[in-house]
Amino acid sequence: MRFRRAWLLAGTLVSALVASLLFIPPAAASPAVSYTNSLVSQRADTHIYKHTDGYYYMTATVPEYDRLVLRRSTTLQGLSSAAETVIWRKHSSGIMGAHIWAPEIHFIDGKWYVYFAAGATNNIWAIRMYVLEGTGSNPLTATWTERGQIRTAWETFSLDASTFVANGVRYLIWAQSEPGIATNSNIYIARMTNPWTITGTPVRLAVPTLDWEMRGGVKVNEGPIVIQRNNRIFMTYSASATDANYCLGLLTASSTANLLSASSWTKTPTPVFVSNANTGQWGPGHNSFTVSEDGQSDILVYHDRSYQNISGDPLKDPNRRTRIQKLYWNADGTPNFGIPVPDGAHPVRLKSYNYPTQFIRHWEYRARLEANVATLADSQFKIVTGLNGGGSVSLESTNFPGYYLRHKNNEMWVERNDNTALFRADASFMRRAGLASSSAVSFESVNFAGRYIRHASNLVQLQAVSDDVGRADATFILE
Repeated sequence: MRFRRAWLLAGTLVSALVASLLFIPPAAASPAVSYTNSLVSQRADTHIYKHTDGYYYMTATVPEYDRLVLRRSTTLQGLSSAAETVIWRKHSSGIMGAHIWAPEIHFIDGKWYVYFAAGATNNIWAIRMYVLEGTGSNPLTATWTERGQIRTAWETFSLDASTFVANGVRYLIWAQSEPGIATNSNIYIARMTNPWTITGTPVRLAVPTLDWEMRGGVKVNEGPIVIQRNNRIFMTYSASATDANYCLGLLTASSTANLLSASSWTKTPTPVFVSNANTGQWGPGHNSFTVSEDGQSDILVYHDRSYQNISGDPLKDPNRRTRIQKLYWNADGTPNFGIPVPDGAHPVRLKSYNYPTQFIRHWEYRARLEANVATLADSQFKIVTGLNGGGSVSLESTNFPGYYLRHKNNEMWVERNDNTALFRADASFMRRAGLASSSAVSFESVNFAGRYIRHASNLVQLQAVSDDVGRADATFILE
């Protein structure tokens, strides 16, 4: 919890007064997601693709590094228990005989394609990129053909192929070591003539030069993947060693830029997604993106571990696991990754019903209502079984597990559970249909019936509600 002075700007107070007098109708909400982490154990480098048939298809690196697997489900949570099908096994000799890594599944021009990296039986570190082509409506039962190696400018270590289309042009992005550059891998892009062939000279987009890209004794930029939103192309990539140092970086280009020019891309100077000791998540990386079941929310897919210290080579540790969480977007159109959320139920944000750009967040332990919460996790809470029982719920801080939203002197604070009966009662609420809209929610105190969590002058209070303004102030949209 940071200790910073909370400033109430005069302009904000004036806006709050005007809005309390003149009802502001709520904006359309991006619905709350409902997932439980981790999604799948011992699956790394996960790629999840939602197809037009209504199924999610998931592939990932298995700890044995010996096969390509697929599973499918009509829901993201369903992937957790979905049956897994082996669609291809490594060769018994020669190329594609070792280190089967980082598969991605794509559907291109009516056929399925799986991109993956592999070494050779006589040199397991001769890692190169390969492609399978599948024919059939269901990739789990498709007929698969090896389309061979993706040839680049150099016959060097290369991996993590991904593909996307922008302005009608299909591109390949990948990681590779380049002769004359003393790094483990850099990020490259090239146009494609078909799903397994690039054309032209590859363009180097990123080289690990920043401290956070070179931790753990390696200089790594790898695992690039694209999400296109808000007239921009965002390319995440992974950096540093694959232990607790692993993290995500971000490159950004305008959707109208020349993507084959390195100058079109800007690297964010700090990582956008890193380990978090509070939530117990270590080494988040090698991500992909998908969408929620209703298509309204972007979902971040990644792997990490539940512990920091690894004995020996992290590549031999089998316990990277697949995790998913909602990806949020800042007011300026850039992605906000937040932090790797705690295991268990997915957190939500409580958006004000009558101030639809503002959320409940904690600041110096005090609960406030604010817009543009840059530290996303300050505005995320897990709705858990109420500490006081009796069908109640409690709101647990995402970035400070064990801290709960509780009332104290009719003010709402985020404080550590001290296991007293008073705290349990103060931090427990009955979840009600929204007082201003039955599609939203309100939270009534269990030990002060008739009093609700509501905002007033940008602060969050526990108050009785007696008029339309109060009912709107005490209504929140879960996002």
